[in-house]
Amino acid sequence: MVDLLVAAIPAFILLMAVEALSYKHMAEDAREASGDKGYEARDTRTSISMGLGYLAISGGWNIVALVAFAAIYSVSPLRIDMGSPWSWLLLLVLFDLLFYWDHRVHHRVRAGWASHVVHHSSEHFNLSTAVRQPWTPFSSTVFFAPLPLLGFPPAAVATISAIDLLYQFWIHTERVDRLPRPIEFVMNTPSHHRVHHGSDQDYLDRNYGGVFIIFDRMFGTFTPEGARPTYGLTTNINTFNPLRVAFHEWQAIGRDVRRARTWRERAGYTFGPPGWVPNGEAAPTPVAAEPPAGDPTSPPLATDRPAA
Repeated sequence: MVDLLVAAIPAFILLMAVEALSYKHMAEDAREASGDKGYEARDTRTSISMGLGYLAISGGWNIVALVAFAAIYSVSPLRIDMGSPWSWLLLLVLFDLLFYWDHRVHHRVRAGWASHVVHHSSEHFNLSTAVRQPWTPFSSTVFFAPLPLLGFPPAAVATISAIDLLYQFWIHTERVDRLPRPIEFVMNTPSHHRVHHGSDQDYLDRNYGGVFIIFDRMFGTFTPEGARPTYGLTTNINTFNPLRVAFHEWQAIGRDVRRARTWRERAGYTFGPPGWVPNGEAAPTPVAAEPPAGDPTSPPLATDRPAA
């Protein structure tokens, strides 16, 4: 998986450069009318730093995942012949279905959100946002364990995982408008994914798909793009420090757990939805966390709802 992602880095850089240049040549009045923010140097550096860190961390973790999947595959009585293109298509569809649920859980369970929030922390939406990936990607592995149990070889699962992630690179852009209707109905597109990254109330927790949008339509989480989304978090963290971007929500969870009075509250703060409060309901508005002691200049951390 990592080999495919590393091989794609030159293409990522080239496409980001082309997109950035397109903004420079965009008429000022057209840019103001669209509201596109384009690129901001500090934001882009942070996104690229997060992506490089993700590659380093996931490279080691993927070895652990492959060993685990190989063990599951070895005890499964099923074997899928990957010599047919239909087998690969079936694997892609099943992988994306599991990705949908993995993604949805990571938005609705705070411990999962603490990892995934990294990807939503930019207030810009461009191709560099696609590489802003978490440094704690471990919790996703369990969601894809059914695939080797169904007889798909672990190497094939790893390949499809990389393909699914590579597909999602190009949908992080405002430079592509809506595509023809049949494509928009089946596939995840920039229009659908802009909704997913919106922090507006109407766009929260919508459009979880990876390659396909059909599972959102099936499970009631699809929303078409209407008003231009506001990108970022409902309470933005206002930092370009990669370490803070990577771990700010874990730090907020730790603070809330230390302040909790009962084990029920500790479990709620960790495994309840983002914004959970002791009465068992999600907080109506996010509450900014206090800055770390002794660091009055630090921007507040955020105990936040998912930014879509």
